[in-house]
Amino acid sequence: MKDQSKKRSVFDNPILSTKVKSANVKPFPELLFGYFIGPFGALLASGIFGAYLNTYFTNVLFRGEDIRIFGTLLPLLSTILIVAGNLIAGQLIERTKTKAGKARPWILLSTVVLCAACILMFVIPHDANMIVRMVWYAISYNLYYSVAYPLYNTANSTLIPTSTRNSSQRGLLASATNVASLGVMGAGSMVFPTLAGFLLFDANENPVYGAWTVMFIVVGVFTALCCILQYYFTRERVTEETINVPKEQHKKVSVAKQLSAVGKEPFWWIIIIFYLVFQFSGGMKNLSMQYFCQWVLEPLEGMTRVASAGLTQTILGVLGAVPMAIAVVFVWPLSNKHGKKNVTLVGMIVGVIGGVIAWIGGNNFVPVAIGVALKCLGSAPACYMILAMISDVLDHVEAKSGFRCDGLTMSIYSAIMVASTPITTGIFNGLIGATGYNADLSAQAASTVTVIQASYVWVETIAYAVCGVLLVFFLVEKFLAKDKDLIMERQKAEALAAGIEWIPHEERLRLEEEKANAEAEEARKAELRAYCERKGLNYEEKEAEYLAKQEAKRAAAKAKADAKAAKAAAKAGKNAPAEQPSEEKKDDDKE
Repeated sequence: MKDQSKKRSVFDNPILSTKVKSANVKPFPELLFGYFIGPFGALLASGIFGAYLNTYFTNVLFRGEDIRIFGTLLPLLSTILIVAGNLIAGQLIERTKTKAGKARPWILLSTVVLCAACILMFVIPHDANMIVRMVWYAISYNLYYSVAYPLYNTANSTLIPTSTRNSSQRGLLASATNVASLGVMGAGSMVFPTLAGFLLFDANENPVYGAWTVMFIVVGVFTALCCILQYYFTRERVTEETINVPKEQHKKVSVAKQLSAVGKEPFWWIIIIFYLVFQFSGGMKNLSMQYFCQWVLEPLEGMTRVASAGLTQTILGVLGAVPMAIAVVFVWPLSNKHGKKNVTLVGMIVGVIGGVIAWIGGNNFVPVAIGVALKCLGSAPACYMILAMISDVLDHVEAKSGFRCDGLTMSIYSAIMVASTPITTGIFNGLIGATGYNADLSAQAASTVTVIQASYVWVETIAYAVCGVLLVFFLVEKFLAKDKDLIMERQKAEALAAGIEWIPHEERLRLEEEKANAEAEEARKAELRAYCERKGLNYEEKEAEYLAKQEAKRAAAKAKADAKAAKAAAKAGKNAPAEQPSEEKKDDDKE
């Protein structure tokens, strides 16, 4: 009988071994290739699809044809498969146990399905029977959104907690991935529309089908290469620790019990409804943006309507992205000072003002652009704070119930995020189809224009007003200090009752960090020793040089900190009110 413990997998092959050998996360190549370039390329198609796929659907693949029912039902029915795909992907990754980790194997598999799905949607014969095109599009659409994207995105998200135990390094990895995601959205909403306007349509505004095919073959191949790059330049250090250890058995709380706990919590309902309204209104705005630029705004002088739409969409995308980028700098400091709820509420008010300006602007680009910029600025706190606010609610639920509901809540959060695009697509297609939308027309009916304008401006403006009202009743922050104390006391009591040594959470994190740093230092010494052996160098001398450089850095940092503190003290002394003379001093002066 064969020993199953020695059973080898395909990932034992050295060809599939990670190229990352360091115990510490390093900016190059791991951070650059594994967490920025890799995710950017893998998610590029998603960014383009979010901004332009429905335009391809209505204005290219089914141009001038009545696809109202199909365009409405496909995304709505696909939502069921999309949500199921995300849940299944999470379970598959959680149960995977290989030498390559539990997430990285699925990133490698994503190479095939992401590339295939991306290309399949754009090689559909445009002159084929309508039924053939519908079936082909439905299969390729769901291959991407129900299989490929959930598989990759879940694996990509899992990489951050499994790559390192060092909290600062995790923050660095998360930042790189977030920047990549913002870059993808920028490419989809700002760069691609301009390219499409000039390269994918001719001078008569007719689609150039061959150009569409070539464009997305390039995108598909680029996606695959970036997935492979990410696979080789990532490493699951945390997963490696337990590769030969059976999974621990944890006491589980039933889904019914979790549903009961969150269902009784008003703050949970407020933040979930807030996110639902916010996310779906944003999905409707992003979906209708290209249509708004093409059929509502006046074309730029000397340009075709399609080319003008592409350029104005790019400009509006930039005007929206810049305030969002700037907001990163001040949202967190302001929230720490004034509270997450208050900063987000002010943001919603700013967003409503921006929406009203864009609404009044009508088809005039300048007021619309000003309004869009204000709307995006106002939305920034909600975008950056939503997960933090959900976390506050989860702590509050734990304090009241005695258990966490993270998995249940985050699955609902993910379902809302994933489902918003297909559902809004179905609603939007149904509305414009019912009003007679036809891409072959030189101008759309007044009712169609109204629907497009409402989808781009009115829906989000009204949604921000609703979100603002909800936030007025979101008072969870005032309970957080008490909740934390209650949770800590409960954990301490449970530990002592079980005969387990109680270590406060902060101390436990400090010890884990200390251990991680010690291990990283030993790995650094081992790497340096191996390097010196290869190059014939003296290890002691190189180690001394390294330590001297580190000491110089510490001294420089201390000098800088001391100078800053002295400057602050001097400023405080200068601004302090003059000391009032004492009664004894006054008497002495009189004498």
